[in-house]
Amino acid sequence: MFAVFVVLTRNYLGQAKFNQVRGKLIVLHTQAITYFCDRFGIDRMTRQNLIRLAHANGKRLGLLS
Repeated sequence: MFAVFVVLTRNYLGQAKFNQVRGKLIVLHTQAITYFCDRFGIDRMTRQNLIRLAHANGKRLGLLS
């Protein structure tokens, strides 16, 4: 469901602008994961694994290169 939105957005913005926006969103998502982990006392290794999982999911959905 979300992948369709991403593909439509990429087609609308063009690849270069899409990559710029995507990079900013990745930074915000990583910051949200870090905030969540800090808030609930989740250790550094688990936080890194959550970030890796988010990255792997993006690749699996075809959203990341």
